[in-house]
Amino acid sequence: MQIQPSPLKVIFNPPGVQSGMPGDILQLYAIVINQGNQSAVIDVFFDEAFQIFSQSNISPRQRIALAPQQKTEVSFEFQIPINTQPGTYSYTLIVDAPEHYPQETPISYLRQIKVQTKEHTVIRENDPTFFVKPATNPSNPLIYKFGEALQIEVTVDNRSSRVDRFRLTCLDFEETWFTIRYLKTGLERAGLLSGGSGLELNPGDQGQILLQFHPPTDIFAGSYSPTIRLHSNNSPDLVLLDLVYIQIPEIYHIDVELNTILGTVSRTFGKYEVKLANRGNTVRELAFSAKTQDEEELCTYEFQPSKVKVLPTKSAVVNLIVNPVHRWRRPFFGSALINFKIEVQDPKKLPIPDKFPQATLVWKSRPWWQFLLLLLLVLGLLGGAALIVWRILHPEPLKLENFQSSSLSYEEGDRVRLTWDIGNVARLQKLVLLTTGEETKEDLLYDSNNTLKEPLGCQRQQQVLNCTNFPGTTKPGEYTFTLKAFDRSGQLYQMSPLKLKIKQNPAPEVISFQADKSEYEKGQKVILSWEIRNPEQLKKLQIIRKQEDGTVFNEYDFNQFNQGIPMPIKSFCKKDNQQLNCKNIASAVNQPGTYIFALQPFAKSIYQPNIKQTETNKVKIKPKPFEIVYFTLNDSSEPNIVVQEGQPVILKWKVVGEDINVQISNLGNVKSEDSIPLIANQALPSQIEIIVTDKFNQSPLRKGFFIKVQPVPTPNNNIAPSNVPDNSL
Repeated sequence: MQIQPSPLKVIFNPPGVQSGMPGDILQLYAIVINQGNQSAVIDVFFDEAFQIFSQSNISPRQRIALAPQQKTEVSFEFQIPINTQPGTYSYTLIVDAPEHYPQETPISYLRQIKVQTKEHTVIRENDPTFFVKPATNPSNPLIYKFGEALQIEVTVDNRSSRVDRFRLTCLDFEETWFTIRYLKTGLERAGLLSGGSGLELNPGDQGQILLQFHPPTDIFAGSYSPTIRLHSNNSPDLVLLDLVYIQIPEIYHIDVELNTILGTVSRTFGKYEVKLANRGNTVRELAFSAKTQDEEELCTYEFQPSKVKVLPTKSAVVNLIVNPVHRWRRPFFGSALINFKIEVQDPKKLPIPDKFPQATLVWKSRPWWQFLLLLLLVLGLLGGAALIVWRILHPEPLKLENFQSSSLSYEEGDRVRLTWDIGNVARLQKLVLLTTGEETKEDLLYDSNNTLKEPLGCQRQQQVLNCTNFPGTTKPGEYTFTLKAFDRSGQLYQMSPLKLKIKQNPAPEVISFQADKSEYEKGQKVILSWEIRNPEQLKKLQIIRKQEDGTVFNEYDFNQFNQGIPMPIKSFCKKDNQQLNCKNIASAVNQPGTYIFALQPFAKSIYQPNIKQTETNKVKIKPKPFEIVYFTLNDSSEPNIVVQEGQPVILKWKVVGEDINVQISNLGNVKSEDSIPLIANQALPSQIEIIVTDKFNQSPLRKGFFIKVQPVPTPNNNIAPSNVPDNSL
């Protein structure tokens, strides 16, 4: 059967393996020829393996249309990622025409890219090259099989115009780990170059070097990437490198051996030794346990250490202590054989042996004298039973013990704490605590008839009732505490009374309280200062203002002394030597009058009696003085005024002052500033006076003048000369 040629043909440039370093940009050209008898739409693209060289998840792809016997060139440009590991990477270029050549396509072309290390020098046109077969990379390493040499073939091309000699080295492995063989090329017989230690090639020739890896058996499992270098005699400075990726498979083989050091015991414990040998090539971390092979577990097992780490080809020793428990189970006759086996666990779930060694601990029988102890024990049990029966018939009485306080002296605010113990508490019927002193009371702490529970802070321990820090009173004074217990027969048990004292805190004491002066003008603030002893016991301060009429005002309340000095007076006060000194506290009063200020402290203690007020001396606030600005008749304030009868006159006045009362004779109360027109006649009073008073009882002001109304003269001959003075006033 004749094979039909493919309708599509592809010619690549470059045709062979492409080389580059991480970060290099490579170009691939492909000439696609349609050798078929019909036009076709052709897709040219890469498989998924090419994505390592693509910046996206989509591989490069081109679509072309070709008529029969037509050809065209497609090109691809891509960059080797900067983080690509050195190695030879394979990918596939696919040519597909599913619509026009479905039977003959797709066609796959295997390609390779050799990623070189950055230490490579620039390869010129005439420089030698080499490639490794089979090609490897981090995702496609060579698998090493123990006992077999791992062989790779290095093909060398001499592209120069001179005969050259090549040598291969591998500096990453020890020399005993690999073997290099240079295949003969025929030049050795010509005598041009010596053979055995290199590969001699004529210009343009190609030769092979065989590199065999045979690592030692104790090599660790894992991935290895040795670097191989090709040396040229003609170009000694040329650096030709490549990496070979080798995977050493894991071998898991652990030998476990159990040796007996002390296997027969009587009063001590058994000693054993677990030997471990790692015959594999991985680091093993192992844990240990043991269990009995008998029906019942009679021993405890302690491994020292409980976990070990064993390197490849290394050994480790773990000590095992087997300790019999339940000593009373020790046999009286013969010996007990305790069979057990050890177990090894790998936390990483790596393979371990299916079977583990076993051992036997021999537990020797008891000595003869222990029979005597057994007999004495039986007699003791019989005696104990008799004692129990006797105690049932004659129960032990109650026992009151350790009745005491945590202290014999307390400060106010502390609570008395009592402690006591009562033995044979099952006999307790009723428990009473009697307190006498500043306050007297009797507390029923326990009553079995009323199912009253144990007192606060008490708990039973077997037949003893332990009571610790039982809370008592907090009120200051001297007290006597008596604990009374009654058993089920009604008998009273009590200990000596306990006498305690709770000291009362000192009360706040006003040392001084005064105003800075006794008289003030209206508008001035009354400034107060005080000193108080024991301010830490102060809860509140009040400043009270008392007036002459008996009225009392609460001037200030300063609270929250338990948080320090209250904010309104904090900047005016300071504490010094257990004293609170406050100065320049301004009173709120500003009305004239006579006042007495009182300072009333309040103590924190609820048991402290009321503290007496401390008063200042009388403080007087004087009103502003009043004044008669003017009081005139026809703009004259002369004390004697003469007016002509029928003449109009104007009475004017002005008085200034606060809360004043103005009176004018014959007119009554008037405004503080006004004017009144009058007619000089016989009804006009001969004396007019203004009187000013205020509500503060200041001395009244008076001012006035005499008025003479001169009649109009009657015409006659006896007219007195006008220059004669009138002495009637």
